[in-house]
Amino acid sequence: MSNKPLQIDIVSDVACPWCYIGKKHLEKALERFDSQPVEITWHPFQLDPTIPAEGLDKEEYFLNKFGSKERIEPMFQRVVGVGEQAGIKFDFDKMPKAINTIPLHKMLHIAREEGTQIELEEKFFKAYFTDGIDFSEKEQLIAFMEDFGWNREKTEGILANEEITYHVTQEIKHFQNLGVSGVPFFILNNKYAISGAQPTSVFLDTLNKVAAEMPPVEAVGEVCDVDGKNC
Repeated sequence: MSNKPLQIDIVSDVACPWCYIGKKHLEKALERFDSQPVEITWHPFQLDPTIPAEGLDKEEYFLNKFGSKERIEPMFQRVVGVGEQAGIKFDFDKMPKAINTIPLHKMLHIAREEGTQIELEEKFFKAYFTDGIDFSEKEQLIAFMEDFGWNREKTEGILANEEITYHVTQEIKHFQNLGVSGVPFFILNNKYAISGAQPTSVFLDTLNKVAAEMPPVEAVGEVCDVDGKNC
């Protein structure tokens, strides 16, 4: 007997530092969770879809969004501190701009189909929050994806594909219609939800609770019938 995989759906935006932190907290919980295999799927969300394709000056953007430097600096300091504990080196000074993340979600959409989504998600987070990659610059995104193994033609084709844009925006609307208004948002087996970058212990407790409720399923492989016809 074996258990079927526990499904974790993560609604996230690449430009969300707490999504990066939540990812690390979940990963630490999974290191201590061995009840059964886990399948993780990332889903798109946009914290600010009004940002233009060319991006916005980050200082001006954060001032408009949060009000004052006196309010912004403690927020960033808290993110940096929690990030360090999670193993992330946030470098907001190197962050080039506030960006529109639809192009990145389009890359992740295709990576999900190809089985490389989780790897690309991590690389996007690190590139944006630690390495200062300006993803609003098309050439920087193309070069980044070339390092990931995708040639220029593939990346340019995805960027130009409006059908992929439609799928991404519809998926965002789907989770908004479910009531998701902030990210990260974690859904376990379509039943339990964890909102925000909760501590590792919260993830682990929830994983164990969900696993305890999952009935075992019989693993079926090749068999011999009693009449020998299938041997």
